[in-house]
Amino acid sequence: VTFFPAMLTLPAGRSATFFCNTSTEKDPGLEYSLNCYKETNHSHAQKIAEFSPNNHDRNTEKYLLTNHSHTFKLEILNLSQNDSGFYYCGLITFFERNKLMESNRALLVVTVAPENTNTTDEPEMEENDTPDYVNAMLLGILLLAGVAGLLIFGCLTAMYRRGGMISRGGSAMDERPPVVSVSTVDYGVLEFQWDQRTQVSPETWPVVQTEYATIIFPDEKPTTPE
Repeated sequence: VTFFPAMLTLPAGRSATFFCNTSTEKDPGLEYSLNCYKETNHSHAQKIAEFSPNNHDRNTEKYLLTNHSHTFKLEILNLSQNDSGFYYCGLITFFERNKLMESNRALLVVTVAPENTNTTDEPEMEENDTPDYVNAMLLGILLLAGVAGLLIFGCLTAMYRRGGMISRGGSAMDERPPVVSVSTVDYGVLEFQWDQRTQVSPETWPVVQTEYATIIFPDEKPTTPE
């Protein structure tokens, strides 16, 4: 009894197909039963499908086992990651000394299904066109940035040269001493008005005499006489 292929790696959602080849064609009248098993952790075996000539309609929604001229076909539908493990078949013969014959183990590895799958050709064409469009936009932006950089560099160069000429032309003026601001004072005339009626001779003036005057500031700035 042989079980093949020895290993299958498929994404989730697909179907796996194994074949179990037996030697029952040498004895057409042999009564037998063929079982398929799933083994996990190399210890526990679980019967998943069974076939016998008298009662062979024992398929389930998950496992399909059919006979094709003494080569049995096992289909595992709608794969999930829990279906990963070792599979094999066992031939049980009746009224024979070798009652049970087991096949070799085959490994099934179920990977994660891809998130984005394209079923038509149009999305693929759109995806292929997208990078060209993006590349064209990036190229245009780079060209505009280069032109703007050249303009800015030219303006700065012209301003720098112009500033150098002005500084060279005004070097003689810069040598003059700086202008110092000088505060000016305006002088005015303060006049005292004497009372003409009570004139006192200088001899009779007291030692301490207080004079009072009214200072009136004109609205306009007075002219200081030379």
